[in-house]
Amino acid sequence: MSFSFYSKEAEIKDKVALITGGTKNLGANTASELARFGANLFLHYHSGSDKAKSEEFAAELTKKFGVKVELYQGPLNTNKELEDLFAAANKAFGGVDIAINNIGKVIKKPIVEITEEEFESMDQINNKTAFYFIKEAGKNLNKNGKIISIVTSLLAAYTPFYSIYQGSKAGVEFYTKAASKEFQDKGISVNSVAPGPMDTPFLYPQEANGDIEYYKTVALHDRLTKVEDIVPIVRFLATEGGWITGQTIFASGGFTAR
Repeated sequence: MSFSFYSKEAEIKDKVALITGGTKNLGANTASELARFGANLFLHYHSGSDKAKSEEFAAELTKKFGVKVELYQGPLNTNKELEDLFAAANKAFGGVDIAINNIGKVIKKPIVEITEEEFESMDQINNKTAFYFIKEAGKNLNKNGKIISIVTSLLAAYTPFYSIYQGSKAGVEFYTKAASKEFQDKGISVNSVAPGPMDTPFLYPQEANGDIEYYKTVALHDRLTKVEDIVPIVRFLATEGGWITGQTIFASGGFTAR
């Protein structure tokens, strides 16, 4: 018996990928990976102060890979703002095939010190925005599309001080499960990826040096998760991994597991 596997290049070439937080850190590296295989990109960034760097990044991708890249700047705090995001992508490209949500916020504090303002901000970014992203992706993606959310391996951790981060991310697992069933008629797969503590600027402001060293000791190869550990998993889910759906994939080097 012989098997014939289709190539990831054929699966992704000329598709359109919408990526929030798509011009730096994990989002930018994911954008580069998808562009490498021929995907056109609709990249969101939040702050107007990132405009010049985002435009430079988009130009580099176009020059290097010959793909079309469109940028979108603004907050994603309400259902209307998520509607506008997908409407702009549809206007730019005529449709979206892959939707990847990278944005998030972390606070490490004892429960008794968390303010209402901090709770509302974390819930807004990590929970509400993630929910409406999945909702609008389900409404707007082309048939056989892919939805991927970035969560955290701390969803499987028994640990102090991350209550609001874990709690505000936890709902995304269940939005993913429900959406994967509800979007089956369109052939859309829906998954989440849960990285371990990642060696990016997102991590260090919350952690003392001793904590960083500890995280290294409990993971494979005595190191933090790297962006390049996660990008291939996201790419796989966006291409030949489309049979996987409704899952949260822990990619933490054994930092946490289920």
